[in-house]
Amino acid sequence: MKPFGRFSIVLVISLLSTVALLDTTVDASGGNWPQWRGPAGLGVSTEKNLPTEWSATKNIKWKTPIAGRSHSSPIVWGNKIFVTTAVEGPIVPGAKAVKHMIGDKEFLHPDSIGADRKHTFKVICLNATTGKLLWEQTAFEGTPYDNRHRKSSFAASTPATDGKYVYAFFGSEGLYAYDMSGKLAWKADLGKLGTVGMGTGTSPVLHDNLVVMQCDEENGEASFIVALDKKTGKEVWKTFRKVQVSWATPILVRTAKRAELITSGTEAIVAYDPATGKELGRHKGVESNAIPSPVANNEVVFLSAGFPAKIVMAIRLGAAGDLTDSANVAWKHSKGTAYVPSPLLYGDYLYLTTDRGILTCLNAKTGELIYEGGRVPIPATFTASPVAFDGKILLTSEDGDTFMVKAGPKHEILGSNSVGEPVYASPAIAGGRIFVRGEKNLYAIGS
Repeated sequence: MKPFGRFSIVLVISLLSTVALLDTTVDASGGNWPQWRGPAGLGVSTEKNLPTEWSATKNIKWKTPIAGRSHSSPIVWGNKIFVTTAVEGPIVPGAKAVKHMIGDKEFLHPDSIGADRKHTFKVICLNATTGKLLWEQTAFEGTPYDNRHRKSSFAASTPATDGKYVYAFFGSEGLYAYDMSGKLAWKADLGKLGTVGMGTGTSPVLHDNLVVMQCDEENGEASFIVALDKKTGKEVWKTFRKVQVSWATPILVRTAKRAELITSGTEAIVAYDPATGKELGRHKGVESNAIPSPVANNEVVFLSAGFPAKIVMAIRLGAAGDLTDSANVAWKHSKGTAYVPSPLLYGDYLYLTTDRGILTCLNAKTGELIYEGGRVPIPATFTASPVAFDGKILLTSEDGDTFMVKAGPKHEILGSNSVGEPVYASPAIAGGRIFVRGEKNLYAIGS
C-alpha cells in the first residue's frame, strides 16, 4: 500500500516516489496470490467462475476479525493466507518521531501521528478455506522510528512469499522472514528510514534466491536498494540511489533479453539488474508524487503519477543509458491518473482510475484514448488499486463497495457489492475466492 494525504507543504520538495511489482515468470493460474498485486504484480487473475455478487448474507464464505490497523493486502499460498497488522498501544512519555528538516527548518506534516505510542507489529497466518487462525507472530513491539499519516497504517507493506518463507517489511523496524509454520527464520535491520512522517509502504520483491527491498528515505541522501539472501537474510548486493522517499514497490519484469527491476520516482525512473544491483538504464522521473505502482508486459513498462501533475508514460524495456525523450518512450498521456491507486494493464488496454473512481481506458500499445470519464454510480473515494478477472474490473472504495466494471473499449457497470465496512487494502484473488481486507475483518468471498 501507499501513504495518504495531499502534501500542500511538501510541494516545496516533491517528496514521493513509486514502483510496482511484477515477475512474469510466476504462474498466474490463480492458485496463489503471493505478493503485492498478485502473481505478476498486475492485479490480474486468470480464474473464472468467481462470484460477482455478495453481501452480508450472500457468498461470504467466512469473515475473521483482525485486530489492529493495516492497509497491506492479504497474500495467499496454497491453503494459507497471510496478513500483517499494527496494534496501537498507550502513549509512551518522551517518545517522538525522528525530526524532519526542509533546508534549515524543521518540518512536521499536520497529519503525521503515531511515534509517541507503543505499537505491536504482527504477521498472521489463517486457513484460506475456513478463516481459522493458524499462527500469529509478533515481529516488533515498541515505539516506531517515524510517524505515519493518520489515514494510513504502520502495517502498510504487503508481505511476499515463495511457499517456503513469508517476508514482511515494517520499515525502520525491520524485514522479517518466517517459515510456513510461523517460526522466525531471520530478521534484518535495514537502517533508519525517515518517511517525512508518512509511514512505510514499499513491499518485498522476490527474485530467484533474493529478497529485494527499495529503501528510499527523506530527501534521498541515504536512499538505496538492497538484495538479501532469502534463506539467511545476509546482504548480497546494495546500490545507493539519489531518490527521495518512496512508498511503493519495484516491478520485476523479464524481457526476451534480460530481467529488469524497475523503480520509479520523482527524480528518476531506474532499471536495475535484479541479480547484481547494476544500473541498466534510466529515464527522468515523473516529477510529481509518484505513488501509483507501475505495470508492465514483457516489452513496455507503464508509469504514472497523479499529484500535483498528472502523467502516464509508456517506456520500452531492454535499452541502456539515459532514455529521457528518446525513441524508447512509446507514448505519454496527461489526464485521468490517481494520487494513490495504481493503473491496471489488462489485455490490450491500460486502465487509469482517479481517486474518485473515474476510469480512463487507453490502447496500451499506442496510447490512443479509448474512453474517459467512466464513473461509478455513487460518489466514492478509492485507496485500493483495481484488480481484474474473467473480463471484469473490480474497483473497491473506502466505503467497502466493490464496483464491477466490464473490461473492454466501452465503459459499463455490471453491478456493485459491499462488505459493510471501510476497505483500504487491495483485494487478493486465489483458489476460487476473492479476499477483501476490511478495516475490522478479513473476508473470503466465494460461490
